[in-house]
Formats: sequence, structure tokens, C-alpha cells
Amino acid sequence: MDREQLDYFRQKLESMSQDLLQEAEKTIHEMTDSTENYPDPTDRASAESDRSFELRIRDRERKLLAKIREAIERIDEGTYGICDECGDEISTKRLEARPVTTQCIECKTLQENQERAQKGL
Repeated sequence: MDREQLDYFRQKLESMSQDLLQEAEKTIHEMTDSTENYPDPTDRASAESDRSFELRIRDRERKLLAKIREAIERIDEGTYGICDECGDEISTKRLEARPVTTQCIECKTLQENQERAQKGL
């Protein structure tokens, strides 16, 4: 992968990171600034459910942030775009779709098939 492509993916990853951090900040402000009082138990339950759902989304995004940081580290180390399993280059199309990936499509497909087979046992 040439320097121009690496710079492109670094920019893309950093942009993703900033977007996730902004959403997290917005969620924090919404949850801490909230002075809602729900006298009706149904309304309170609905608000709790919404809050729980929002927190689950933020937890998934927190995990994605860690993967983004790892991908940026791989760019710095010169290993970005190389499959962890087989050592082949990961296609640009795959990296475009999932910039944090560590496996080429063939190895990822094989892994998913093996996981499905184990679940079927």
C-alpha cells in the first residue's frame, strides 16, 4: 500500500474516531442535563429502556474506538492492510468498507464458517 492510500485511511479512521467521540459527548450532555421526571411508571420504563439502548450503542462504539486506535497503530507500524491470518494484502475495497479489519475476506469468511459450524454442534 502506498503512502497516499495510508494517508487516506488514516484520515478516514481519525474522522470516524472524532464522529464517535462527538456522539459520546452529546450522549453525556443529554444524560447529565436531563431533569425529566416521569410520574407515570410506563413513561419512566420507556425512558429507562431508551437510556439502556443508548448506553449499549455507546458501548459498541467504545469497542470500535479501540479498534480504530489499533488500526492507526498498524498504519504507524507499517502493517496496516496486511491480513493477520495469512499475511496477504487486504483488498482496498474491503478496507474501504471496514477500515478497522485485520483479515482479508477469504480468512474472515473461513473464520465465520468455522464459527457457524461450531454453533451447529
